[in-house]
Amino acid sequence: CVCTGELSMWVCVFVTCFCLCLTYAHSIRLDGDIILGGLFPVHSRGDRGTPCGELKKEKGIHRLEAMMFAIDLINKDPELLPNITLGARILDTCSRDTYALEQSLTFVQALIERDGSDVRCANGDPPIFTKPDKIVGVIGAAASSVSIMVANILRLFKIPQISYASTAPELSDNTRYDFFSRVVPPDSYQAQAMMDIVTAMEWNYVSTLASEGNYGESGVEAFIQISRETGGVCIAQSLKIPREPKPGEFDKIIRRLLETSNARAIIMFANEDDIRRVLDAAKRNNQTGHFLWVGSDSWGSKISPVIGQERVAEGAITILPKRASVDAFDRYFRSRSLSNNRRNVWFAEFWEENFNCKLGMHGKRPGSLKKCTGLEKVGRDSSYEQEGKVQFVMDAVYAMAHALHRMHRELCYGYPGLCPRMANNIDGKELLSHIRAVNFNGSAGTPVVFNENGDAPGRYDIFQYQINNRSTAEYRVIGSWTNKLHLKVEAMRWRTGDPSLPASVCSIPCRAGERKKVVKGSPCCWHCERCEGYHYQASEFTCELCPYEMRPDANRTGCVPIPIIKLEWHSPWAIVPVFISMLGIIATSFVIVTFVRYNDTPIVRASGREMSYVLLTGIFLCYAITFLMIATPDVGVCSFRRIFLGLGMCFSYAALLTKTNRIHRIFEQGKKSVTAPRFISPASQLVITFSLISVQLLGVFVWFAVDPPHTVVDYGEQRTQDPMAARGVLKCDISDLSLICSLGYSILLMVTCTVYAIKTRGVPETFNEAKPIGFTMYTTCIIWLAFIPIFFGTSQSAERMYIQTTTLTISLSLSASVSLGMLYMPKVYIILFHPEQNVPKRKRSFKAIVTAATMSGKLTQKGGDRPNGEVKTELCESMETNSE
Repeated sequence: CVCTGELSMWVCVFVTCFCLCLTYAHSIRLDGDIILGGLFPVHSRGDRGTPCGELKKEKGIHRLEAMMFAIDLINKDPELLPNITLGARILDTCSRDTYALEQSLTFVQALIERDGSDVRCANGDPPIFTKPDKIVGVIGAAASSVSIMVANILRLFKIPQISYASTAPELSDNTRYDFFSRVVPPDSYQAQAMMDIVTAMEWNYVSTLASEGNYGESGVEAFIQISRETGGVCIAQSLKIPREPKPGEFDKIIRRLLETSNARAIIMFANEDDIRRVLDAAKRNNQTGHFLWVGSDSWGSKISPVIGQERVAEGAITILPKRASVDAFDRYFRSRSLSNNRRNVWFAEFWEENFNCKLGMHGKRPGSLKKCTGLEKVGRDSSYEQEGKVQFVMDAVYAMAHALHRMHRELCYGYPGLCPRMANNIDGKELLSHIRAVNFNGSAGTPVVFNENGDAPGRYDIFQYQINNRSTAEYRVIGSWTNKLHLKVEAMRWRTGDPSLPASVCSIPCRAGERKKVVKGSPCCWHCERCEGYHYQASEFTCELCPYEMRPDANRTGCVPIPIIKLEWHSPWAIVPVFISMLGIIATSFVIVTFVRYNDTPIVRASGREMSYVLLTGIFLCYAITFLMIATPDVGVCSFRRIFLGLGMCFSYAALLTKTNRIHRIFEQGKKSVTAPRFISPASQLVITFSLISVQLLGVFVWFAVDPPHTVVDYGEQRTQDPMAARGVLKCDISDLSLICSLGYSILLMVTCTVYAIKTRGVPETFNEAKPIGFTMYTTCIIWLAFIPIFFGTSQSAERMYIQTTTLTISLSLSASVSLGMLYMPKVYIILFHPEQNVPKRKRSFKAIVTAATMSGKLTQKGGDRPNGEVKTELCESMETNSE
């Protein structure tokens, strides 16, 4: 053999070794004007170094018969390649790429020049070389790894190749495999279809399993690449089945897949033999029903991988380029027999395998008790189902025929049969251009076209392997894919009988209100963390804080406004102070009415009528403020709160301060002279009192100007750790500081009044209420000293609004009650129940009064002998008369 300049060194070695030695022992040869090559996996891959194993009835015999059937149809067709006969040279690849490469060298023998000058026969004559067939195009191969190996040889000799089953994406590289075309779509489409299936099944955690070689590895690589680009699907493990698996290798693969048991879905790009052995290993390891198989077109709708292991394969989803059964081929194949199919050198072996019998002494099945009669019939005495790639084999042959037909019209127009331009040499590059330009309806009625890379468009049927109620297993079409998935989920059936989709996820979906905390390096695995506190689930992976005035809803997927509350009238916190205030208002009104009724009696006059009414007004306001503090806040209520909150106390303590100051000044003056001090008349006392009150009112008006009253909702007061208990409190915009300032002036008056009460403690007890005023102020101071720690000590409490409002209103009511009880109830008692004591006494001059004051001890003794109140009444009346 002579190596041409285009051949690489290793190819040259193969050519040298095999070009003189190859025979027709393992091939089919059909004579014709134009010879096409054919590569088919008639046998499986052999074990322990043997090149070939068992016969493949469907993938091998069905397919090669489909090629011969297509050639027969073309040769009979008067419109397609008229007067031209197609022939074939069909080889067995034994499902092994290296063996296929050796076999395919047959196709290039005619293109290699032979030099026999140094070779002589035994008798000295020059050798006679058998003229090899000139192959113009090759149909095949099936496995992508075989097609890649063969394509590297054929491109060197410019022999076009059309595959009927090779789908590896690598073969789409037109710079490396420029003479390769295929009538099936590449795995890049298939991988996308399988990804769409996984996504539709809501699986996001899968493992991949590939047979070593271009088909398996390229398919898985395409699937993984798509998963990275689209996201949402993670690869748990990506395992590879060795070309020459060791014993126990498949059990090891199953154990490794179980390491990520949540990844139940297994994406398989494996050859038929490996699929069968994987299923068998899963069965041996008691994993029937665990794995969810997703098989590529190498599984498709084949029976052989699942025979004897139907249960472990149940539910498997497989994909197959869209096809239709060719009825004419069924009739043709069922009619084949040993007598009419002698051109198929492997048909006798198929006969034994198919009918489980033995042909004579030299049969391929030793030990079989049954002998073949030759009268058996395919489909009658054995099961028969057309292999899935038959259509594509026929389409590949027809594509080559249509390209030759176009080429013939162009080069041999009007010439019957082959013209010299085609008879002597068919230019492979020119033929390739015609192959890429064909456009016809194939055997299934779908268009057969090629893109610029020689790929067919992606059209797939989706199958599921199901076992029906009669325990009969079958592949059922559950959808299709033509650039988009159309899946009939309701037609799917699973081993458990549960109609819901089985899961293949790393982590279960998080519940509402939980965010995903993704495990580093595995975006499909996560831990679920609940959005705590006032956070809500803003997205799948984040929790965000609700706005301050809102809280998470019940399922924490959004925010809702925090309920707004106020102190309700029916609340126990309101009922108690309201009850006290109502009693106080009734009592105060009774006192006022009594004083008005007995306005000119000595007791009322001696009490200082004008100042008493001012004091009683303050007491009444102290009770009445309770209703404003509990009323629903609005601008009007808030305005009145500011005005009357400190005004009641201011009225009360301004009047008491004026009284105690008057007593102090009278007796201090009496020690120095007998002249009455200034400003002790009732009018003067009123002016002083209202002057003190005006300071409070002036402060309130300044407050109005600086900060106009308005309502606010305080969301911080009852912002509990549990958002469901959080409440917004509707309140007037009165801060604690503003409250202190409002009450501070009244408290200052109270303290000052207490100081004067202490100073006048030495005044005779019969003189003008000095002692009762003192006791009133002492008690009031105790009340307000108790109020301060309670009010400010509960500022952080969730019940702050209730406690502070109740504390404030009760403190005001108690202060008023102390003043009312100590200063006026004894007088009312005398007026109503002892009117005999409420009589006028003789009047004395101021000088006499002062003298009486300086003789307090004697007056005290003397007062003890008199009826209750006589001395007090006399002194008060005398002072009032003199002051007038």
